[in-house]
Amino acid sequence: MTRIDTKFAELAKAERTAFVSFIMAGDPTPDLCAEVLHGLPGAGVDVIEIGMPFTDPMADGPAIQLAGQRALDAGMTLNKTLEMVRTFRKTDNTTPIVLMGYYNPIYSKGVDRFLAEASEAGADGLIVVDLPPEEDSELCLPAQDAGLNFIRLATPTTDDKRLPKVLQNTSGFVYYVSITGITGSAEASAASVGPEIARIQSQTDLPVCVGFGIKTPEAAASMAKIADGVVVGSAIVERMARGDSAEQVLAFVSELATATHS
Repeated sequence: MTRIDTKFAELAKAERTAFVSFIMAGDPTPDLCAEVLHGLPGAGVDVIEIGMPFTDPMADGPAIQLAGQRALDAGMTLNKTLEMVRTFRKTDNTTPIVLMGYYNPIYSKGVDRFLAEASEAGADGLIVVDLPPEEDSELCLPAQDAGLNFIRLATPTTDDKRLPKVLQNTSGFVYYVSITGITGSAEASAASVGPEIARIQSQTDLPVCVGFGIKTPEAAASMAKIADGVVVGSAIVERMARGDSAEQVLAFVSELATATHS
């Protein structure tokens, strides 16, 4: 079992919904990002997603696109992202970390080398949004052989014919994209998401986490009633972009986590 599997098993036993937070590695500066990263578990985060900065993030809205560009401008690289994880693991060996991004930087580095270094650094899972199930031999299956969960996204347009293919080699959890569109572009509605979560849960024993469009503690609390996990990214990234201190960012994260867990 990975740290992700262990965490969701613990949460299920406690009948608690997972709170998953996203930050972009190196945004807005490597130092501030590292300070926030190390504070996330204490703020109530159950699973941490770390974005791997990339120049052409096609699934992301303006907030996360700009976060990636700020990180790149600040000198962030894939190797430095892995080093952030490695440093985090020196003081926290239990909080799951998921690396989220796009295939190009991984391909450029070399799949085998990337997987070996990610595993050694202490990462637990991958979300690579531009590799469909038809390309599982590229990264998904090698990642699982390396001991990393490969987390797949399901969307409002993933119909009953497509869903089994999406779930086929998914592990860790299923990430349900609650809106049709890019990150941070619209508000998610629990009323519309609920039936979709139930449909996916009927097809898999994996936890189903909801992300995209969850921006407030109230929205997080609403989604927590119908999903196994709640993911917030853009709303956190926007706080960092506007110049909030690490303490202010973590206070907001704590509000989101408390709402989710309640």
